[in-house]
Amino acid sequence: MSEVHPYMRDTSREAATVYYEVLRSMRPEERLRRALDLSDQARAVLEAGIRHRHPEYDDRSVHLAAVRLSLGKRLFREAFSDREVEP
Repeated sequence: MSEVHPYMRDTSREAATVYYEVLRSMRPEERLRRALDLSDQARAVLEAGIRHRHPEYDDRSVHLAAVRLSLGKRLFREAFSDREVEP
């Protein structure tokens, strides 16, 4: 493998260069839309994992478990002291 880009440890410098060229060619609103799409996809994968581990959870419990993973246990308890879910 050729020299690695410092921010992409599993990507060659050539591939990283192409990636950044594509990003630079996009309008800012397109980059934002892509970032939001990736965020939505990541949340869907996270929630699918929670549903797999906890088939008994309803939609609200799945959402709260995802929030707990995002916030951490301590902050989740401060924000949602009346709810207990396992991620």
